[in-house]
Amino acid sequence: MKALFLKYKSVVKFILTFLTVYFVLTVAYKFYLDFSDGSKYYPDYFTNLVAKQCDVVLHAVGYDARIVPHANESSMKLFINDKFVARVVEGCNSISVIILFISFMIAFAGKFRATLLYIISGSVLIYSVNLLRIVILSIGLYNYPWRREILHTVIFPLIIYGMVFLLWMFWVNRFSKQQKANA
Repeated sequence: MKALFLKYKSVVKFILTFLTVYFVLTVAYKFYLDFSDGSKYYPDYFTNLVAKQCDVVLHAVGYDARIVPHANESSMKLFINDKFVARVVEGCNSISVIILFISFMIAFAGKFRATLLYIISGSVLIYSVNLLRIVILSIGLYNYPWRREILHTVIFPLIIYGMVFLLWMFWVNRFSKQQKANA
């Protein structure tokens, strides 16, 4: 049994590190959400920020957009030309995707500085692409409301998770210690 463990030590270490970091960051994020009472930023700071930034980007590309707090649920309603197109909910703020990304990066870390810079730049890229994803989704829902299901459940999750996967693969193939140890 010990020989088997030693053979897969790096895999076990990766899995345990990933799960530990993911658990810790998820619990911290849950505490953040629990203590975001919505009195200053509704529903929470990051979701509110994403909604406001989507509004700015939509205006920048020529759409008359506005956001308003949802009266019945913890979200922001997004309108284009006074037509309700989407709700910006907590899951739209990309924080949970960034937590997933960071967990992998720490579990598959390279040199400290390179890992830290990649985590920061990757997180900013994920946040930015997510923002553009919501803007494009909103425009798509405005112009093609009958395509709502495929846009929201297939195409746009594929964009964000596909990008995270590509970031991971780039990291593993270029910078990680494990890749260099196996070479």
